[in-house]
Amino acid sequence: MPRTRYTYDLPVHRVEYGKELAVADLTIDRQAQRTLNERRAQTIANEIVREAIGSIVVSQRSEGTLYIVDGQHRWRASELAGLPTIMAEVHHGLNQAQEAILFLIKNRESHKPRPIDEYHVGLTGGVPLFVDTERILQKHSLSLGSSSTNSVGAVSGVLQITDKFGADVFDRTLSVAESAWGRSAETWDGMLLGGIGMFLGRHGDLVNDSDLAKRIQRFGTAAKWRSQILQDSSRGGFNNSGTGSRISTAYRGILSEWNKGRKATNRIEV
Repeated sequence: MPRTRYTYDLPVHRVEYGKELAVADLTIDRQAQRTLNERRAQTIANEIVREAIGSIVVSQRSEGTLYIVDGQHRWRASELAGLPTIMAEVHHGLNQAQEAILFLIKNRESHKPRPIDEYHVGLTGGVPLFVDTERILQKHSLSLGSSSTNSVGAVSGVLQITDKFGADVFDRTLSVAESAWGRSAETWDGMLLGGIGMFLGRHGDLVNDSDLAKRIQRFGTAAKWRSQILQDSSRGGFNNSGTGSRISTAYRGILSEWNKGRKATNRIEV
């Protein structure tokens, strides 16, 4: 199975490096950026060294407006510190959606935004990973960003399901979870959804979803599942206590419930 099903793509365009821009000429497109943290900007401004700021990333749209793509906290800190100019890498001819994708590319490996900010920027950019995930969430009358009866807090977790196994598996995951435990904040726990998603992603063609939900329900509530997963994963020591390990533990628990009482010929073997 490929590591990821989704990629970020940009058109070929002109880029200028090392261009000095007036701080006052720059602006932010809130839909294509993470949330500006004023406290963080002030902290940078308090100890700012102009020569160490580096270059921010800017998009000059066709009408000439300069939008910050990456580096808004350094820009705001420069503004607070009264610096007149800042160095920039300027991209030409991009639209708002493409700016959002450029932001995600620039932040893929370092200084990553909060998952929910990345999600909203990805929607602005029309990135299929985020659009497909949002489509499935809306189908189930769910939103993303906090844990509640109608909202999923595990932003990275649900994106990982879609990214690794596809939107159809994410759709089935939410259906199975709701069938097993009903609609509650506990139902949308990231570990539980991750475990179900991994199980369906690996063995979905062998599984009847209604039967799977009944077997999951038979073991207990979402709270009981979560408690058991935490207990089982902690037995492996500190190195096995991370989110990835807990999702794997959930997967193994679901696999065990699926196989329980089945003849050897009908069991799913890892």
